[in-house]
Amino acid sequence: MKKSLYWLLAVVITLVLSIYQRMTGPTHPRKVTVELAGEQYKMKLPRSGTQQDELLVLQGLPQTVQAQLHYRRYPTSDEYLTTDFSWHDDQWQAVLPAQPVGGKLQYYVTVDGQDYPSDEPLLIRFRHDVPAGILVPHILLMFASMLFAVYTFLLVVTRREYAKWLKVTVATLFVGGFIFGPLVQHTAFGPWWTGFPFGTDLTDNKTLISFLFFVAALLTLKWKHNKWVVGFAVLFMIVIFSIPHSSYGTEYNYTTQQLDTAK
Repeated sequence: MKKSLYWLLAVVITLVLSIYQRMTGPTHPRKVTVELAGEQYKMKLPRSGTQQDELLVLQGLPQTVQAQLHYRRYPTSDEYLTTDFSWHDDQWQAVLPAQPVGGKLQYYVTVDGQDYPSDEPLLIRFRHDVPAGILVPHILLMFASMLFAVYTFLLVVTRREYAKWLKVTVATLFVGGFIFGPLVQHTAFGPWWTGFPFGTDLTDNKTLISFLFFVAALLTLKWKHNKWVVGFAVLFMIVIFSIPHSSYGTEYNYTTQQLDTAK
């Protein structure tokens, strides 16, 4: 098999994993479908906001409906506050009030007496906006580390020389996960690191664990069974990076009025 085909396969696998992680993450907008008189209206409800009021728009709904927004601080035992959607710019609009950094609101929408989503309320977490100059390199480097890891794995299973690409994988994972990753975390929420031993942020922890496995693979490079270590490191990376992004992340505690990195 030509190396160009290896790269193509590595790109496809990386894209599938990245899309899956993005779609299943707790910050990805939730898609809901509102049914009215036999018509379906599809819309997205946000689950991540910056330090400003978050505007909710019910796209496409006719002006004849009645719509309300219900929300409360999370996690608290507060009663839900209810506000009516207003008709502006030919669409229904309502606002979720901005919260402290890491603060969450639990909310749902009612349209003509029907609740959306119908299963359970959504959570939206507020943060500082992260400049593209920090966020884009982080995303690209983490994407690249996965790409290089998969390509290394393909070289391993086809018994080709892989040492160079193992080193490239470790380097990109380190820069993306431990330089730009903390920069993103600090800019968005304040703390630089919220994984072990300071917190339970799965994004930080899975990056740390994956990096340690690749370091082990790099340190045992001259061992005759190194290919098994590399293969296990790559497969482990694929498994843990399939865990939804931003799970158990930084959360504002409304009781103590402090940021909690163990949530």
